[in-house]
Amino acid sequence: MAIIKTTVNDKLDFDAAVTELKEYFSSLGARKGRQLTYNVLTYGCQLNESDSEKLSGMLASMGLKASSGGELDDADVIVFNTCSIRENADRHLFGNLGVFKTLKKNDHDVVIAVGGCMMKVPENVERIKKSYPYVDLVFDPQQLHRFPVLMRDAIRKDKQLVNISADDYIAEDNFFPIDRKRKFRALVPIMYGCNNFCTYCIVPYARGRERSRDINEIVKELSELASQGYKEVMLLGQNVNSYKGAGGETFADILRAASDFKEFSRVRFMSSHPKDLSDEVIDIMATRPNVEKHLHLAMQSGSNTVLKAMNRPYTIERFQEIVDKFRAKVEGGSLTTDIIVGFPGETDEDFEETLVAVDKAKFDACFTFQYSARPGTKAAAYENQVPSDVVTERFGRLTEYTNRYAEESNKKLVGKTMEVLIEGISKAGDMTFSGRTVTNHLVNFTIPEELGIDPGEDYLEGRLCEVRIDRARPYSVDGILVSLKGEEA
Repeated sequence: MAIIKTTVNDKLDFDAAVTELKEYFSSLGARKGRQLTYNVLTYGCQLNESDSEKLSGMLASMGLKASSGGELDDADVIVFNTCSIRENADRHLFGNLGVFKTLKKNDHDVVIAVGGCMMKVPENVERIKKSYPYVDLVFDPQQLHRFPVLMRDAIRKDKQLVNISADDYIAEDNFFPIDRKRKFRALVPIMYGCNNFCTYCIVPYARGRERSRDINEIVKELSELASQGYKEVMLLGQNVNSYKGAGGETFADILRAASDFKEFSRVRFMSSHPKDLSDEVIDIMATRPNVEKHLHLAMQSGSNTVLKAMNRPYTIERFQEIVDKFRAKVEGGSLTTDIIVGFPGETDEDFEETLVAVDKAKFDACFTFQYSARPGTKAAAYENQVPSDVVTERFGRLTEYTNRYAEESNKKLVGKTMEVLIEGISKAGDMTFSGRTVTNHLVNFTIPEELGIDPGEDYLEGRLCEVRIDRARPYSVDGILVSLKGEEA
């Protein structure tokens, strides 16, 4: 596979396709007597969310408006941005696609496109070709910069267009119009792809080989975001600390450059690989006040035997060394992780070693997953698959362990007054708001009437505040607003 940078001609083709589609949708809307709408359905990680912001920006530039109906089938252009990491994402996609057969039959002008990581799995593409011929466009993540061109071509030809590339493209984010979904938080991919080839993971096949954006373009984007009033940036990559700039720059250089913008109250990053986490990055986390004191570091297993079978290039002893270093240097920092249960060949002894590793690391939160074979990965062909009932039993035991430590971490906050970046109205409703501390603890809080604060979500979103924590839950804490900090966060 080749890594190809987009050119001026790519941008000219992009702009020409957008202009043609804008005219097409305007004419179609005039015939229907309304402005046409779009709906982008996103599955998966923050990088997929970032891609969807670009898809939304492109669709808006074509003269379409976001659908407000909330239903899958209430838009004129529907784009599925898929994820291939978990099996349930596959079920969601194919379950939802069936809804559109009647819609497409009743209104041939509706455009249905499917992109994202699932489209790099040949079996999924063949299934769409065979069972969902009414899908107009199938494309992969590497083709994001060609989305308007591909959609124009599919509409012109009036038949299904499948475009899956063997090349890995890198288009700087200023190539795209971006419709950012949160007014205070900006997602900033700094690199794409993965070279690790963990035996359970489809990402290197779906997202391609590692390729890093130019540091000058990243800093330019950060500067623009700071001037636009964004209070939080999240630096993204499949393995974000694997960043390698053309001039020898490292992830530490990117993290330092982002934190230099004092307009940002928080600088976050996801996701880190243990093999690439440097002491320099930990030092920056410890000393820069606007760098989040939270590290997400995927352990995956506490057994060296299983880690080797997973092709994870570290031992559990090395992992614990990193944990100890982070705990020692980053005062009050929080540590979260991913763990897979039931990887092929995992024995009772291997699983017990994972429980011991959790006891040692005392993670502030764990994201635990039952192993599911992903087509195209090496582990899917392993013969020593663990029986599902054994996996389920181990998963339940691990969840009890991790929940205990998560609640203990939250209990340490009770009685403290914490700085919180407000994200909006909580899912709990009833004018309860939510936000996160600099250690990424989720805080739900109420506003006492005597403070006389306008509780409007638009007014509070993105503000920094002080919250007194009075209750701990397994996954969050509750509190009461003490004060807002300044007119702007």
